[in-house]
Amino acid sequence: QVQLVESGGGLVQAGGSLRLSCAASGRTFSMYRLGWFRQAPGKEREFVAAIRWSSSSTYYADSVKGRFTISRDNAKNTVYLQMNSLKPEDTAVYYCAAGFFGSSPGSSPGAYDYWGQGTQVTVSS
Repeated sequence: QVQLVESGGGLVQAGGSLRLSCAASGRTFSMYRLGWFRQAPGKEREFVAAIRWSSSSTYYADSVKGRFTISRDNAKNTVYLQMNSLKPEDTAVYYCAAGFFGSSPGSSPGAYDYWGQGTQVTVSS
């Protein structure tokens, strides 16, 4: 079992920045990757970014490349999502997720086994 707790969401103006945190606890030593997804009202959950827990390899959705940065602190079992140059279309509930296997693409929700409760990010124009 892994527990994930997100924090750092809030209201920000367009062009601003936020940093989301996701603290993991439990069976963290066997995690393969951690990812961030988001879901806007009336839309499907979409991939944002992911990071391999052991190697720090990262990958991003095209919509956030160059603006968002995912990183992790193994000592704190925490993954971060630094979001810069935020746009109104970034408004969504952001979810952290942990996966234990690498057989599925990291951009697929099916690749993840545990999910956090989500944190709201609202970008005003």
